[in-house]
Formats: sequence, structure tokens, C-alpha cells
Amino acid sequence: MPTVLDVAKRAGVAPITVSRVINNSGYISQSTRERVEAAVKELGYVPNTLARGLRSKRTKTLALVVTDITNPYFTLMARGVEDVAGDANYSVVYCNTDESEAKEEKYANLLAQRQVDGVLLVPACGNVKTIKFLLSNDINVMALDRRVSEVEIDSVRSDSEDGAYRLVKLLIGLGHKRIAVITGSKDVSTSVDRVAGYRRALTEAGLIENELVYYGEFNQQSGYEFTQQAMMHSPKPTALFGVNNFIAIGIIKALHDLKMDVPGDVSVVGFDDLPESMLLAPFLTVAAQPAYEMGRMATELLLKRISGELSDGYQKLVLPTEIIERGSTGPNRNNSD
Repeated sequence: MPTVLDVAKRAGVAPITVSRVINNSGYISQSTRERVEAAVKELGYVPNTLARGLRSKRTKTLALVVTDITNPYFTLMARGVEDVAGDANYSVVYCNTDESEAKEEKYANLLAQRQVDGVLLVPACGNVKTIKFLLSNDINVMALDRRVSEVEIDSVRSDSEDGAYRLVKLLIGLGHKRIAVITGSKDVSTSVDRVAGYRRALTEAGLIENELVYYGEFNQQSGYEFTQQAMMHSPKPTALFGVNNFIAIGIIKALHDLKMDVPGDVSVVGFDDLPESMLLAPFLTVAAQPAYEMGRMATELLLKRISGELSDGYQKLVLPTEIIERGSTGPNRNNSD
């Protein structure tokens, strides 16, 4: 980890000058300030905002960084994290990135300054820069919900590809041959995996030529807008697959505004279950992820890594999804298909 002395040497100034720039105290010429700031950025130096001896004593603080804290899926995951952390006398800091790499990196810098003991991270858009930064600052990182590449760390996620495969197989079994999928960004592993499961089911059934994929964002607006587009396709799909719960809600709303019956005209399936207070009529058929268990298991592993109980052999846990069939799916009633 770079120190004040390293920054001072790179900038060609005294350590006290670096301290003054970082703390914005005392007079510093603009050219000197720019040299110091450039050295800080080049070296990846993070100021220590806590007492010098605090790192050895640990801060007893974890951070959970998710992409959308308003999503009930992540809220339930957060509860699993909180329960385990609280039992171990750890506090949890919550950060929301809105799938923004810039926000994620800003939070990472703040968490490094606060010297949290570990970070449970849902990587925004497959970003590994944040993970590398945290690791370089001796902070343990646990990946949640998504696959990561280029770095070796512990991770806990569900089997997105298998869940999507089984949902689409269910629709095919109901006679649907034109199935559209509305998903998030191509840069996010859950999008990639769920589209892969969709394609595998279509290929096995000899329907891959009917593939219809819409890439957007993991929110209701994206689900709504792409449903409008999908239903203008000729021939129209008889089933829609929303790859997360918010997209599925957007799909249902769009179909309602189009005066189309679910499941009479169009069947709908989604990923992630919803709490009873948010359930739509008809209730969604879903691939439910064990969000609470994911949060709980990830936190247990992270605490073991922090304590030294786990010192090698990174663990990559992949949990199964549960297919819950409800009223949003039914037989294909389109006589022309």
C-alpha cells in the first residue's frame, strides 16, 4: 500500500507538503498542488482518516455495495448480511451504485479511507477495477450475485443460467414457440447467463430461429418500453421473460396498457420473487433466488477470511434457484402458432 513518503518522493516534495494538500491546509502553490494530486492518483494512495493503530485492531465494519437498494431482492440479501454481521458484533455500511461504475469507484475510495474490514460487492457492469483497488488496500472483497473475471476472490451467486433455462422450458412445455426475453446490460454477468439459459432451451426445442432478445436496464421502465417494442414484432411473441423482478413488473404494466390479458394473450415469467405486499395479479411465475441465504453465506465466508480462518482456496458458491409456477403463465392459445 503506498504511503505519504511514496507520494512525496513521486511529487518531489516534502511529506508535510503532501499532508497539507490532502488536508487542504496552509498555502500551497497551484503547480505543487497539481504535482501532489497527480502523484496521489498515479500511486492509488488513500489517506488514512482513522487513527494509525486502528487497522491492527480492526474497525469491526463491513460494507455492502449493491446496484439498487430499492429492489426487494437486494433488500432481502442485505438482511442476511446484517443478521450475520450483527451476531459477530460488526456494523454494516450500505452503498447504492445505481449500476454506475463511477459511483462504485467513489464508494470504494471512501470505504478504503474508512478502513472497513471487508466489502460485499455486487459489481456494477462487470467492473473489476474496484475489486483490484480494494484488494490493493488490503481489504477483503466478496463478490455477490454476479460472476467476476480477471481476479480471484470468494463469491456467492445463484445459478442464473439454469434458472432461465428451466423457466423457458416451462413456457415451451405450455406450447409457446415465440418467446421474447427482456434483459439488462450485455456487460452484466446475470444478463449474459440468463440469455444463455434462454438460448439453450430454445436450441434444444429447435426454436432458436425465433430468438428475440432486448438488452436494456434492470428497471421497470426498461421492461415497459421493450414490451411495447416486442408486441409490435410480427409475429408477436406469446410469452415474455423478464430477467429480474422490476423488468417483469414493467412487462405486466405494459401489457395491461396494451389491453392484453395475462396469461390469456401473453404469458409472463420473471427472475427473483417479490414480497407479498408487491405481488401483482396474476401472481408472477418466477425463478426465485435464495437472496437471504446468499447474503448470510457470503458474510459468514467473508468474516472467516478476515479472521484468517480461511487463508487460501477461494470459494465460489453457486446456489440453485426455485421455479415457482403461478397465474402469469398458461397454455399458448394462439391458433396460428
